[in-house]
This record gives sequence, structure tokens and C-alpha cells, in this order.
Amino acid sequence: MTDNFQFAHPQLLWLLTLPLLLLLWKGRRGRPAALRLPSTADAPGSGAQPRSWVGGFRLLPVLLALSLLILALARPRLGRGSTDIETSGIDILLTVDVSGSMEAMDFTLNGQPSNRLEVVKDVVGKFVQQRANDKIGLVAFAGRPYLVSPLTQDRAWLGQRITSLKMGQVEDGTAIGSALVSAIAHLKDSQAKSRIIILLTDGVNNKGAANPETSAEAAKALGIKIYTIGAGTNGEAPMPVRDPFGGTQYRRVKVEIDEPMLQKVADLTGGKMFRATDTTSLEKIYEVINQLETTTRKLKKYEEYEELFLWFLLPGLGLLLAGRMLDQTLWRRLP
Repeated sequence: MTDNFQFAHPQLLWLLTLPLLLLLWKGRRGRPAALRLPSTADAPGSGAQPRSWVGGFRLLPVLLALSLLILALARPRLGRGSTDIETSGIDILLTVDVSGSMEAMDFTLNGQPSNRLEVVKDVVGKFVQQRANDKIGLVAFAGRPYLVSPLTQDRAWLGQRITSLKMGQVEDGTAIGSALVSAIAHLKDSQAKSRIIILLTDGVNNKGAANPETSAEAAKALGIKIYTIGAGTNGEAPMPVRDPFGGTQYRRVKVEIDEPMLQKVADLTGGKMFRATDTTSLEKIYEVINQLETTTRKLKKYEEYEELFLWFLLPGLGLLLAGRMLDQTLWRRLP
């Protein structure tokens, strides 16, 4: 809701120059004499009339009144505008793996080695900022899923929630099937024309009772599309290991991503499966998804106005009345 002052007929405001011109003209002529007597003293000035502002003083109430009446005629008003966004865009549920394996240091961020999760947070944050027309929510998962943000269009809030992602919030593991069930539950009541899940994981489904393929079948029945992303290098990746003295060492460990499962989940719902082996490929994947899923936001705008012309009309009429009374009393001239 926004308030703004405006005139319904601003083109009439040019009439405000008329009182000023009248004041200048009246002041140049001077105040007319109440009683003029012939005299030789008038001879030197008979060729010109003296300049004086005295003649304009009597007109001040009238001129002010005229200005106020012109402002009232232009209809000043306070606009109270509201904008409703129709649910015609895309609702997106980001589903991000935050299991312990996301600590693997096989990505880079700003030219420096970084773990997978920090890079995902950076890339997903940029993706969110490009989707201003859509509602986006966030589910994180390890051994079980949890809601980080419901569907929202508040980009500042969502950006903060993405930044807050970290490992160790829940028990470790990779519950991909349960994460999809959670994402579907948060999308099933959405009225958007298109609903999608973007699932990012670096492992295999090893926790939770739900099967990823079965979850995908449920998403298909509800018309929800799933894009899957397998993040991480093939083979081995450097993993930080804490030593007994509180230091950190890096040990190469085997990484495993269930690509056939991710492919099947995407195919079942009409989505696509992607592999990101470094930061650049991950950025390109979200760029591709951004281009594949486009929408136009429709706005329904209406305005309510509080009319303010009486605040100008009544003082204007009052000044006219006051001027008339002064003409009949204090400023009364001889006939």
C-alpha cells in the first residue's frame, strides 16, 4: 500500500499564473483615488501614471482566494494504491543436500578452493534474484528434510535463509526420497500454472522410508516437474578431516552419485537431469533452468483516492467573504 499526493486535473494548474498577472497589472496602475480634484500639480505627471503596489494590497484576499479555488478545481487528492499479483507464475521449491559429503573441497568460489555447499549457496542465491516473478521456497535435507523457507516472493528474506544453510542441523545421511516428499507437500496446494522442484544432491539415497522413484511418480500425478542436479567430481574428492589436535587435514575420499536414479526421477516428471563437476558447470545448469522455465507476471492494479479539494475550496470561499467584508468596512472608499 502506497500513498501519493496528486491532482486529478493537473493541466488546470497553469491558471495559477492569472492571479499573479492580475496583481502585477493592478500594482502598476496604482490605487484609484477616492475623490479627484483638479489641480495644476497634476500637470507634470499627466503623461504617465505612477507605479505603486498599494493598489494590489486590497486584492490580496481576492487573489489568494482565486488561487485556492483554482487548486480546488484541479482536484487535489491522496492516492492509496494497491497492487495484486495474480498467481500466474511459477512456484519453485529448491531442495538442497546439506549432508556431510557437501564439505568436499572440489569446487572454487571467487578463485579460491571451496566446499560444495558454499558454492551451491552462492549460485542458488544468484538464481533466486533472477526469478523476481516467482514464488520460491527452500527445503534442505541430510538424514531427513526440513523446511528452511516456505514459498515466498520476499527475495531479501529468501537470500538470508539460503545464506544460513549449513551442515549438521539434522542427523547425517542422504534422504533424497523423503526430501522430494517434503517438497511435493509444500507445492501440492499451489495454484501456480507451473510448479517445479530443483533437487541438488551429491550422494545416493541411503536414509528415510520414501523411495525417490515413487516420490517422482507422486509428483507426476500432481503435475509437478522435477529437475535433478548431481553435484561433485567423479571418483575422489578432498574431504576435510579434523585431527585430535583441532587442526584440519584433507583426505581424498571416494564420492558416489546415483546418476541413473536422478535421471529416472527427472524423466518421470518431464524434467531434466544435470551433472555439475565444478563451479562453472553448476552456474551454467541454473542458467539453463532459468531459461527453460520462463513466465510473465501479470499485475492487477487499482487506486482508491481521498479527495482533498474541500481543504482548498472552503478557505478560498472564506477569503472571498473576508475580502468583501473588508471592502464594506475597513477598506471602504468614498463614493
